Amino acid sequence: MSTTAALLVLEDGTTLRGTGFGAAGTTFGEAVFNTGMTGYQEVLTDPSYRRQIVLMTTAHVGNYGVNDIDVESGRVQVAGFVVREAARHPSNHRSQGSLHGLLDSHGVVGIEGVDTRRLTRHLRTAGAMRCGVSTELDADQLLTQVREQPSMEGADLAREVTTAAPHVIAADGPTRFRVAALDFGMKRNIGRMLAAHGCEVHVLPATATAADVRALAPNGLFLSNGPGDPAAVDYGVATVRELLGEVPTFGICLGSQLMALALGATTFKLRYGHHGVNLPVLRRADGAVEITSQNHGFAIDPASLGPEVGDHIHVTAAHGRVEVSHVNMNDDTVAGIECLDIAAFSVQYHPEAAPGPHDARYLFERFTSLMNRA
Repeated sequence: MSTTAALLVLEDGTTLRGTGFGAAGTTFGEAVFNTGMTGYQEVLTDPSYRRQIVLMTTAHVGNYGVNDIDVESGRVQVAGFVVREAARHPSNHRSQGSLHGLLDSHGVVGIEGVDTRRLTRHLRTAGAMRCGVSTELDADQLLTQVREQPSMEGADLAREVTTAAPHVIAADGPTRFRVAALDFGMKRNIGRMLAAHGCEVHVLPATATAADVRALAPNGLFLSNGPGDPAAVDYGVATVRELLGEVPTFGICLGSQLMALALGATTFKLRYGHHGVNLPVLRRADGAVEITSQNHGFAIDPASLGPEVGDHIHVTAAHGRVEVSHVNMNDDTVAGIECLDIAAFSVQYHPEAAPGPHDARYLFERFTSLMNRA
């Protein structure tokens, strides 16, 4: 690894100096922090992190190396990577390379040796903001360019990460259901989980129309995770709006927000988002608490779902009653919604994990149960 000096600059002028690792150069994105102590390779390759510079709050990153298995897409998706210390000598029986080598091979700029505790506390107070990391510019040059970067609000990034062409993920064992999956940035482990539950998954580009979905005659519709501002994915909202009520529907993360928008709700930008593998969610049906993996910067405005007709139950104009089924316990934001008059539900977290706990994997069984009854 090099000893090249590197800079990190936030749009408010905050400047941290460190050492570059991975690729040399300059990169820009929205600075966010992830609280996971492991799972950095899955984070790096998660399409939901498109155009974001990710700060890991754990101090030592890269100690178990990287491999060809723990990837959630075909490339490193983050715009940049920030750590306190990057491991020089990874050690694990599954390791096939180093964190430095992975970033370098994908042209992704990293910086280490910065005070990540200070930076995390600042982002919690000031909120996520535009950021630049560079091994070639001075602080003034970098700050000028950072402030010229587009905001995450209004950014349609699903088009950048969606599949280039439709493809099929075969079911593990006999096919029980055919699922149409709209890929807004779908993680690979979602496909594996659906396949493990007997689903033949037909993955469609984010821009697929309702007619494209109907042509498959699916038993169910899946709405994937993905990056950017959900309100900017108006084509996806239009497709979901047309299909809701026709077949059982299950949405995750961005897919949950798109379902809410299709129901007539609105979304808003969170101050610093939810990014980690240890975030508690209250399941309102029975009071159980799930420890979840989350990665999103926007949330559903519950008041926009329609008039309240009961405890956390609203009435939408198009599809009747909708319940806020799950709540994020850290800030009381919406973590899941369920349509009570049609077969559709979604969650604002990642039941497939990768990385993270397995508390919420029952949701895949719930989806197959809805398809089985349809």
